[in-house]
Amino acid sequence: MPNAQCPIPNPQSLMSRSREPLISLALYHAFKWSVVSPMLHAYFRIRIYGAENVPQSGPLVVISNHASYFDPPIVSSCVLRPVAYMAKEELFNIPVLAQAIKLYGAYPVSRGTADRTAIRSALECIENGWAVGVFLQGTRTPDGRITDPKRGAALLAAKAKAPILPVSLWGTEGILQKGSTIPRAVPLTVRIGKVIDAPSSTNKEELQALTQKCAAVINGMHDLGR
Repeated sequence: MPNAQCPIPNPQSLMSRSREPLISLALYHAFKWSVVSPMLHAYFRIRIYGAENVPQSGPLVVISNHASYFDPPIVSSCVLRPVAYMAKEELFNIPVLAQAIKLYGAYPVSRGTADRTAIRSALECIENGWAVGVFLQGTRTPDGRITDPKRGAALLAAKAKAPILPVSLWGTEGILQKGSTIPRAVPLTVRIGKVIDAPSSTNKEELQALTQKCAAVINGMHDLGR
């Protein structure tokens, strides 16, 4: 059976995470529990499997498939701890949107910059106590399946010595129809897999093998459907 609701974290446990910026964390949870979580459960009738697999402390790289602009807050809401995602630098110049994505843990990355810039920003988020979210293919796919996984997540996990948490999003490609700005009330399913150990090195072959394993795990969960 799915976890119908994600339990609200104990406030004292939030206080104990001394490396997390407390004000940002409080605002993050206020937005999550007042807006994102109610919408997911009431509007999208979300099903969540495997929430017990999420480590609630320590460095963590959360990886998933990607089919919708709504995916970052969906993943973050379901894994029971703050997850930071990279976002295009241009988005931080848009009023209201900039405040919203900052509140939800986004960090800016300049278009066309070297991967090391994104890695450095992600490592800083991990140092501040956030988990970091990475879409394994980097871009959205029309059916939510991963066909061309990138090694960036494995490289980040190796540098941060962080375990990897695979997450499958099912149904998010149907939230927005082409040309529409109104989210459709489609049923969603999120499956959270077992933690995968961080790679022992940044060796290209090891990173590639781990990346393929991660893709297979996520696609396998996605194939389970609703």
